Amino acid sequence: MPAGGLDAILAAFARAAQIIWLPTMNKQTRYTFYARLAELDPNPTTELNYSTPFELLTAVLLSAQATDVGVNKATARLFPVANTPAAILALGQDGLESYIATIGLYRSKAKHLLETCRILIEQHGGEVPRDRESLEALPGVGRKTANVVLNTAFGVPTIAVDTHIFRLGNRTGLAPGKDVRAVEDKLLKVTPAEFMLNAHHWLILHGRYVCKARKPECWRCVVNDVCDYRSKQLTPPPGR
Repeated sequence: MPAGGLDAILAAFARAAQIIWLPTMNKQTRYTFYARLAELDPNPTTELNYSTPFELLTAVLLSAQATDVGVNKATARLFPVANTPAAILALGQDGLESYIATIGLYRSKAKHLLETCRILIEQHGGEVPRDRESLEALPGVGRKTANVVLNTAFGVPTIAVDTHIFRLGNRTGLAPGKDVRAVEDKLLKVTPAEFMLNAHHWLILHGRYVCKARKPECWRCVVNDVCDYRSKQLTPPPGR
C-alpha cells in the first residue's frame, strides 16, 4: 500500500476524475438531441427577414459582426426601396451606405454588396446562383454565408457553422472540432439525415437562447441529460 494508504489512492482518483473527460455522445444520444429540438420547434427558420434569395444573401452579407435585429432594421429601410441587384447597384456607394449606416463595417459591406450585385447581373442574369462555387466567388461571401443561402433559400441539406454552433458542438460533445470547418465536417457526418435540413437553425437558435456563451441555461435545456458539458447548472439561479 503506498504512503497514505487508501485515502491517498482515493484522492488520486478524485484528482484524475477532474482531469479525464470521456465523451458519451453517440449515435443514439445525437438522435435524441435532434429529436428533442425538433419537437420543441418543428419548423425553425432564420431570424433574418427576407422574401427572396437575393434579399437573404444581402441580409447575410450585412450580418457579419452585427445582430440579426440590427440587420432587420436596416433591411426594413433598404428593401422597400431596393431589393434587386439592379436596384441596389443604382443606389451607388453613398446611397446604399445611407440605408445601412447603423450596421458595423457598413462601408466595406456596401462595397462588397455593390460588387456582388454587379457580378450577379453580369454573370448570373441577376439571380443568386444555386451552387457553392459560384456563391463563394462573390465578394464578401465565404463558406458560412454560402451554406446559409444554400440551406435556407434553396433547401440544400448543409450546415453553416457560426460562433454559436461552434461553441455548442464542442461544449455538448455533439460535434467537437478545433475550428469551424472541423465542426461543420463532423456535423455533416453525424447528423441523422432526417434532421439535416433544419439542423443549422435548431443549433444556432439553441446556442443563441439556451446554450449561451457565458452562462448556459442548462436548467431549462431539453437536452441537458444527453449533453457532455461537465459544468451543468441544473438549478436556476435565484430570480430565474
